[in-house]
Amino acid sequence: MMANPILLQKKYSRVIACFAKLLGLSLDEALGFFYHSEVYQLIRDGVSDMHCMSDAYLAEELREEFISSKQSISS
Repeated sequence: MMANPILLQKKYSRVIACFAKLLGLSLDEALGFFYHSEVYQLIRDGVSDMHCMSDAYLAEELREEFISSKQSISS
C-alpha cells in the first residue's frame, strides 16, 4: 500500500529526529544516513507497510543499520 506523499514526508522528519536523538547525531548526519538507508527505500516503496510502523521502531531499525554499516567499514 502506498501512503500519501505529504504524510510520508512528515513521517520521515519524525523518524530522522528520533534516530538523531537515539544516536546523538546532528540532524544533518541523520538525514544523510536516512536517505541512503534500506529503511528509507522500504518505506518509500511501500514494502510490508513499513510506513505504518512506529517512529521509534523505524529509528531503531535505522540504528541497527547504522551500526552494521560502521562495523562493515571498519572490518
